[in-house]
Amino acid sequence: MTGRAPPNAPRGARGAAAPALAKLAAARTRLVLERPFVGALVLHLPLVPSAACRTVATDGRGFHFNPTFIDRLDFAGTQFVLAHEALHCALLHFDRARHRVRGRWDRACDYAVNQLLVDDGMRAPAGVLLDPALRGLAAEEIYPLLDDASDERPLDEHWFGASVASPPAAAGAGDPAAPVAPGLLDAHRDGFDEVLARAPFVASEHPAATLAAEWRDRLAGAGLEAAAAGRLGTVFRRVLDSLVQPRLPWHALLARFLVTIARDDYSFQRPSRREGDAILPGLASGETNLALALDTSGSISAHDFGAFVGEIDALKGQIRARVTLLACDAALAPGAPWRFEPWERLEVPPGLTGGGGTRFTPVFQWLDAEAVRPDALLYFTDALGEFPERAPEYPVLWLVKGNAPVPWGERVQLN
Repeated sequence: MTGRAPPNAPRGARGAAAPALAKLAAARTRLVLERPFVGALVLHLPLVPSAACRTVATDGRGFHFNPTFIDRLDFAGTQFVLAHEALHCALLHFDRARHRVRGRWDRACDYAVNQLLVDDGMRAPAGVLLDPALRGLAAEEIYPLLDDASDERPLDEHWFGASVASPPAAAGAGDPAAPVAPGLLDAHRDGFDEVLARAPFVASEHPAATLAAEWRDRLAGAGLEAAAAGRLGTVFRRVLDSLVQPRLPWHALLARFLVTIARDDYSFQRPSRREGDAILPGLASGETNLALALDTSGSISAHDFGAFVGEIDALKGQIRARVTLLACDAALAPGAPWRFEPWERLEVPPGLTGGGGTRFTPVFQWLDAEAVRPDALLYFTDALGEFPERAPEYPVLWLVKGNAPVPWGERVQLN
């Protein structure tokens, strides 16, 4: 992992990249000494100068850079871009995109990585995507909060995977420092793997699954070593905890919550005289009274409401839940409440509108006035509003779209 250009690079290319390579090597050494967790990850990315790269890039196998761009960065910015590319790899952003729109996914990954590095005390260069409101969110949670129509773009380039089964031959194939054929890189900018075009054998030796497994091991190893040395910061300790113990999908957490409140339990109540004198345990079943509240303040779409209510409908029959549906922005919606028996299909009321401010208090006031206390309340919201001062006696599950906290109750991330 030296800072020298690849030995088969043209002599002119090695000479032109020498100052940038020296700068990157020094920045990498400083990272290893000052931030051993990130530094250990950076060491797994060989430094590859590339005139085809606009700024910096990674394909999961190397740190590709434009020497001119590196020359313009100060030393802190150079450390930042090295750490940035290493975290893309260690967090498996090349393996987690799945069906998502590539440009939007790339921006979500950059927001997540940049905030982690800034929170860890690193100084970001100008032009990176950064929003403190997204602090603590994973790329999957940031992705639905971004606009496809936005013209913002990551500072770096993500060369994850090949967008074609057999990449066309490039001029200088096999030479990592040779420029790619004109137009080829631009045609595959969202997912083109430059190394794959130049040396096709790399793909067979390092398929995506193998590469992901390697980076999981590297992440775990770097974390263990830094923790053993007492050099693992709080920010990355939380990241490692979330990867070692990943959060369940909200559907699974919702199902688990509903099962715990289902009114099925064993009863030792004395039976009638006709059944004898013995007192044996029996299964006592009853309907669950479930309250469901929708935040209609305008921050959540009708599509989101439909998906959420559909999930409740699929589960309520299993626990024999009678559902009282409420909708509220600053006040309860006209026509509320709507009641559904366990055998009735749960649907979003037609013409449901809102858009005012957000207050959660009216829902709790209405439930307090009811003669029958609910077994639980599920509140679908962005959690940006006025909460009651005290928690009620019944369980509350907040299903939150966004990253706002709740003062009490159980919170499930909905994104």
